[in-house]
Amino acid sequence: MKPTDFNKNAPGQVVKNLDGQWSFVPAALPPKFDLNWETVHLLSKAERELGRLAGAGQNLPNPHLLIGSFLRREAILSSRIEGTVSTADELLLFEIESPAEPPKPDVREVSNYVRAMEYGLKRLDELPVCLRLVGELHEKLMQGVRGYAQRPGEFRNVQNYIGQQGQPINTARFVPPPVEQMHQSLQELEKFWGNPSELPVLVELALIHYQFEAIHPFRDGNGRIGRLLITLLLCERKLLPQPLLYLSAYLERNRNAYMDHLLAISQRGAWVEWVNFFLRGVAEQSQDAVERLNRLLELWRGYRQKLQLAQSSALCLKLVDELFRIPAITVTGAAKLLDVTHRAAQLNVNKLVAGGILKEVTHRKRNRIYVATEIVQTIEKN
Repeated sequence: MKPTDFNKNAPGQVVKNLDGQWSFVPAALPPKFDLNWETVHLLSKAERELGRLAGAGQNLPNPHLLIGSFLRREAILSSRIEGTVSTADELLLFEIESPAEPPKPDVREVSNYVRAMEYGLKRLDELPVCLRLVGELHEKLMQGVRGYAQRPGEFRNVQNYIGQQGQPINTARFVPPPVEQMHQSLQELEKFWGNPSELPVLVELALIHYQFEAIHPFRDGNGRIGRLLITLLLCERKLLPQPLLYLSAYLERNRNAYMDHLLAISQRGAWVEWVNFFLRGVAEQSQDAVERLNRLLELWRGYRQKLQLAQSSALCLKLVDELFRIPAITVTGAAKLLDVTHRAAQLNVNKLVAGGILKEVTHRKRNRIYVATEIVQTIEKN
């Protein structure tokens, strides 16, 4: 990174860190820029589609019915942007079995993303989005994974940079602020969180996401925490009744554009282009979430109707509801959920297998795991 990469419109300063390397310190939010007609149109569309999604969320028969399914998809896609790859089946098997170590490290990282989001959503009842919460989320995200030794839950105390792995800092694509300026930038960002501007909320979220990524306050996990915060802020600002909108699918599809837009803000203040890109993502993913929600609800209603026609017990219906939260289960897990004996749980699981709702995937005689493959396929479907 060189000072000549940044022109007079760059929203911040290029300074030297303690090692004599150039770094970028972003100016405090909000920046000065005008929303053009294209942005106003995109904002209107994004707000409209987000409103449709909020309405769909309010009409769920059980407000928590599909949150888990959406969250696990987000965890997989957000982690994939950072090069961490896990399938839905791998994640489910790890969560159900809870082994000391997963078959591959990536699976634990994705599982930690789920835990961090679930923790953050509960914590919003007690604490607003703030630096303390960000630190707590990072600790959950990095628990027991690669990078765990790099101060999970604590802001970095060394200079980091964005570039090719293993390459020196002088070849970096972008170098965030030195530690001292990083802390000041974080305090300014927290102040912006707590004192919203007159800008539309979705525009604010676009600015916040850029600012967090430009500050890059952790040694690792910055991208995932930054994307996780978008959903938490949507819920905190009451734009959504449930955490149903996630942008990682859109950002993963447009990964190069995503990274280029963030860098273009730092280098030349290209705020409008980034905001437009962000708003397109909100509209697209809101539409996708409504369609995915409808497909899952149709599947849920079909399962319940099938079981009711077969005169199945209320226990089977409760088991089906649980599968839309986590589409995999063991007989031991079913017994605990239903508060019945192991034998009674096995009978209920067998009914779902016979009905084509569950499929045994381990081919073991004991400790079998059953997966609701249709639910998984509906969640993963592009």
